[in-house]
Amino acid sequence: MKTFFILSAFVLVGTCSTPKYTVKIQNLKNSIQLVDSVHVINYANSITSKELKTHLYKFSSDEFEGRKVGEKGQKLAAEFLKSYYIKENIKSPLGENNYYQIIPKGFFSEGINSSENVLAYIEGSEKPDEIVIISAHLDHLGITDDGQINHGADDDGSGTVAIMEMAQAFNLAKKEGHGPKRSILFLHFTAEEIGKQGSEFYTQHPIFPLEKTVTNLNIDMIGRVDELHQNNKDYIYLIGSDRHSKELHYLSEKINKTYFNINIDYRYNAEGEGHQYYSRSDHYNFAIKGVPVIFYFNGEHKDYHEPTDTPDKIDYDLLQRRTKLIFTTAWQIANQEHRIVIDEHNELLN
Repeated sequence: MKTFFILSAFVLVGTCSTPKYTVKIQNLKNSIQLVDSVHVINYANSITSKELKTHLYKFSSDEFEGRKVGEKGQKLAAEFLKSYYIKENIKSPLGENNYYQIIPKGFFSEGINSSENVLAYIEGSEKPDEIVIISAHLDHLGITDDGQINHGADDDGSGTVAIMEMAQAFNLAKKEGHGPKRSILFLHFTAEEIGKQGSEFYTQHPIFPLEKTVTNLNIDMIGRVDELHQNNKDYIYLIGSDRHSKELHYLSEKINKTYFNINIDYRYNAEGEGHQYYSRSDHYNFAIKGVPVIFYFNGEHKDYHEPTDTPDKIDYDLLQRRTKLIFTTAWQIANQEHRIVIDEHNELLN
């Protein structure tokens, strides 16, 4: 039994009990029609554990010195991502070879140098002004006082390399004539570890208008297994999917049920949840602006924010499977006829 019923108990109390609301929800579920089932699986299968592993061993290596915001290692990590997108011929929305949204030193607290979000972009073929954002943060904690490197392989190297593989898959689809109808922005945030400041800067100075941003799919730690799932590692936590758009939530459910059947755990989506994960990663700066979001997360583990968060501890087959789930969800959102509807505008719910 899917943990979806936990969501029903915590989040939809007082609404799903009414027959009228139940009928509306069923109508909404039935209205979701999946697109391009053959193509999406073909391109999802171009995402491989081997390439994820190669990227992550590099991204979380000693060379990048723990990727502390504004420091040498974080700059090298940003350059690594820029070089990757240039090599893959995936363009930037900012123009020729300009993949950085510069965040000035004055935006941060004292002692933090200027930094940069890294952006890459695939233009939509039919509705290019509508933007799907897939994000993860590139920064981490740097070097400890006693000289140990915080490698951040899971946090958030796993999300970073997932985006790299998804960008490659979407670009391959476009080259073969199956590019997305809506545009996709691959957005690597800096300064998440010091308070989500890279995403805060972006939402204050968006490259594309937020009213044209269809959704933000944010990834922060998807390569490990937490203590609660040692006996069933085929899971992922989803947070926020129903907060602004029930359609986004049920679309996500349908994608998973049709293609993957991963155990989606919603326990941390409950309003008032003690860990407050909904407000702790970059998606939150979009959510408070009214943009529908999904936050993908594997939960904390003993190596969280420790130098021992190393790439040898990542489950690469699991990382591949979760990345494919996110890619397939993004594919649906980018290619279905209508953009994701926010609840207050959804005729099926009103």
